[in-house]
Order: sequence, then structure tokens, then C-alpha cells
Amino acid sequence: MPDNENEPLVDDEDTAAGSAEAATAPESETAGASSRRRRVPAKKRSFWRELPVLIVVALALSFLIQNFVARVYVIPSESMEPTLHGCTGCTNDRVLVDKISYRFTDARPGDVVVFLGPQSWDNDFTSNRSANVVVRGLQELGSLVGLAPPDERDFIKRVIASGGQTVQCCDAQGRVQVNGHPLTEPYIVNDYGFMPGALDCSTSPASQRCFAPVTVPDKHLWMMGDNRNDSADSRYHIADDARGTVPVGNVIGKARLIVSPISRWQVVNAPQIDATQATAMPAGTPPALPDVPLGVQALAVLPVLGLARTRRGYQRRE
Repeated sequence: MPDNENEPLVDDEDTAAGSAEAATAPESETAGASSRRRRVPAKKRSFWRELPVLIVVALALSFLIQNFVARVYVIPSESMEPTLHGCTGCTNDRVLVDKISYRFTDARPGDVVVFLGPQSWDNDFTSNRSANVVVRGLQELGSLVGLAPPDERDFIKRVIASGGQTVQCCDAQGRVQVNGHPLTEPYIVNDYGFMPGALDCSTSPASQRCFAPVTVPDKHLWMMGDNRNDSADSRYHIADDARGTVPVGNVIGKARLIVSPISRWQVVNAPQIDATQATAMPAGTPPALPDVPLGVQALAVLPVLGLARTRRGYQRRE
């Protein structure tokens, strides 16, 4: 008897179904494998490969911010006491200087500004750069990104008068006058002695507060320190060609905030001098743009930074 006689009968439809499953199995497996390959996440980039890029981006941002937006300066002396604190051997104030505002408007009387000293103000200036060519080059590069101080003589003083105004001291009460109007300066604590009739501008000797009228040249500023009896400001350079005034182009920026030490955190006091003390503007002169606060400027930058961060997040998830 044949060996296959006891084998069960197989329906033709079952045979066809089995053949179909056998035929379709490889396609299903191939499709699944392909799908799995598509779902495999992209390989993460190594941190050490990204680090040089991050450093370059950070240095580029630092360069842009330090040179065009804001920079922190250390107060080196007592010339702006008590508004700004500075002395040899103590914890000097560090102030955030806004470099944007004066691109839209001019420095006005009452502002506290950082400026590059004119040549006649640099008599005792000593370069802070090394004699070694390599080290000096590194210092210059560091200065561009805020890692080293600039090789220049910078000053911080208060603007008292601007181009076209006449400044002098003193009136009968010992106050500085601009265009004949006495200034009210609540930030002054230390000043030279003045006693009407005993020690004033008409006595001999005269009070050291006194100085003759000076008409500020166009595009120049008259600067004075708040610590009037310990500030080598415009009064000490009246014999210069510019009568002690500073070119507007030398102004680096406006002191906005005391950022260090923490106990001194505050906005730098910069009261606006009464408009009646300013010279009349010629007819047809457009009004100055409003002074843009540094905080508003910073907020304007945040959407750009947020967009960059969002785009980076999307790239990481892709």
C-alpha cells in the first residue's frame, strides 16, 4: 500500500491560501524592515565636535555685544563719588555702559557718560599692553571680546553743558551756571568751600569753585565729576585748544546700571537739566529721537534669540 494513503486529504482552497501566505510573507517582512529603518533616530553629534562651533559663536556674540551694545567698565577713582564708588584698594563699582542710545540721540546735560580722553587728558596715561609681541597680540584679541581691558584712557564724568551753551561758576550761592541759569545738582556732596562775601568769586583769594565763562564749541561737551573737589575734569583743561571740552565723537556710551558689587545694584542717577537752560534750536531742526532705555533694547533682541533657540531645538529633534 502506498505510504501516502493514510495522509489526510487537503482542500484545494487551503492549498491556495497557504501558497498566498508563503508568497506574501517576504514582502511584509521587507516592508517592516524598511519602516524600522526609517524610524531609526539620527545619530547624535558628539559634544566635542560641537564645542569649537559653540566657542566661535560665543566669541562672535561677545564681540558684537561688547563693541556695539553694552560693556562693563570699572570705576577707577573717586571723581564720581558718591554716585559711583571707586578708590585704590577698595571694591570699585562696575557699571554697565549702553552703547546703543547715542546712535539715536545725543548725550544731554545730566547724563553720566564714558568717553575716550582727548590727547591733552592723557598726560599720565601708561599702556597696559605687554612688551612681548605675542602676549600683546593676545591682549588685543581679548579686548575685542571683553576678556581684556582696552588699551586706552577712558573717563567717566557727567555732562554739564553741550555745544553752543555757556558754562561758568559761580552764582551768588556757589552754583554752576549754564546760559545764566543756576543748576540744581543734588548728586554733589563734596565741593570746594564757598561763602558769599568771605570766599566767593570776587574775594582774594577766590573760591576754587570759580571758573570763567566757557562757550562750548559745536559737537563738544563740558564734563565735570560729581566729586567736585577731587575730579580732574574739563575745568582742569581750560587752557587746551578745545577749552577743556570733549568731542561728541569721543563718547563711548551712557552709564546705565551699577552691576557690581551686589550691594550697590542700582540705576545710575542722571537727572535731566531743565530745558530752559538749553540754547534755542534753529527753526526747522527735527526733534531728537527719544532716549531708548537699555532694557527695551534688550527686550527687542530676545525674540531673535528665542527664534534661534527654537530652530536649534527643531534641528535636534529631526
